Amino acid sequence: ALALHDLISPTAHGIASRVLARSSGGNVTLFAFDAGQGLTEHTTAFDALALVLEGAITFTIGGTAVDAGADAIVRLPANVPHAVDA
Repeated sequence: ALALHDLISPTAHGIASRVLARSSGGNVTLFAFDAGQGLTEHTTAFDALALVLEGAITFTIGGTAVDAGADAIVRLPANVPHAVDA
């Protein structure tokens, strides 16, 4: 068992990411966003699940804002544009 917080080092004024698993069915990626950082709108070929460990984040999914705080899980459907703002 590994503690997720020990697997990534946040970057001041940036975004850190680490791929934890990779397969033909998709990836599991751990992100650490500094406040004010995010990912521009994009799509993925697979559904994505985002688990918020701490802080607060806003996902824009198909044009709808979804706010999530610590301990939340958010489903990002395949082929639906989404963006992330921390």
